[in-house]
Amino acid sequence: MTEVTALVLAGGGSLGAVQVGMLQALVQARISIDLVIGASVGAINGTYFASRPDSHGVSELASIWCGLSRRDIFPFSVLGAGVALLRGQGHLLTSQGLQHMIGRFLPEARIEDSQLPLHIMTTDMLNGAEVLLSRGNLLKALLASAAIPLVYPPVEINGRLLIDGGVASNTPIASAVALGATRILVLPTGFGCACTAPPRSLVARGLHTLNLMSMRQLVRDIALHQSLARIHVAAPLCPLGVSVFDFSQTASLIARARQQTQIWLELGGLQQTAIPEALLAHSHPDMPTEESADERTD
Repeated sequence: MTEVTALVLAGGGSLGAVQVGMLQALVQARISIDLVIGASVGAINGTYFASRPDSHGVSELASIWCGLSRRDIFPFSVLGAGVALLRGQGHLLTSQGLQHMIGRFLPEARIEDSQLPLHIMTTDMLNGAEVLLSRGNLLKALLASAAIPLVYPPVEINGRLLIDGGVASNTPIASAVALGATRILVLPTGFGCACTAPPRSLVARGLHTLNLMSMRQLVRDIALHQSLARIHVAAPLCPLGVSVFDFSQTASLIARARQQTQIWLELGGLQQTAIPEALLAHSHPDMPTEESADERTD
């Protein structure tokens, strides 16, 4: 039986930078990938990797990430939020900034044009069903997969209103199994286990909560599907004192994740199927954590 390896990338806001470092280590180790599935920021990272699954492509992705700030992704203002609420529009931001950012670096026009088979997870806003997009307009698919509820508007595709893929399946392991994967390599973003306090702003706190829910979902999905495929989870960063709303530590996250994934591979990570302890609920209460620049500006 031919082995089929799926790369599954979870969502996680600014912690998506962790996946870039993981990808650098995987490319350096020449790990063969047959298909790519991602949700939310994992879909954006997965798209770039599926189109350019080599060291040059991953290096470009790292450069893109290092050039981002919170305002590029979440350009909030008190005035803008007030206008959104007064208009009753159901979301705080338009997707124009996100669309500009994604479109500026988009490697392909359509999902099916990627070098590796690419699948993008979204969620049906009306019934909560998983909607996996494997063909069609790539920009619209990514905007849908990253359409965080209450923050960005939903995206209509094929007559359905679609929102953030992380709502239905932040780490789409079940979809990888359904697509025939016999080996699944999961790239989680992790969570701010060393943060000494929750984020202050409303949106940052909401994203933090969604991220915690997603990591718990991932642990359950691994346990549920580990009898159907070999699931290997790249070790997330721990301790991690960075919130999903903080884009000020991107370079450090990439470097740490690359080094840790290299060590994980050297220690036989691709032979291990256990759930990493860093994904389980825990904290580091005695570790001092500096408040990020992004959080201070909210």
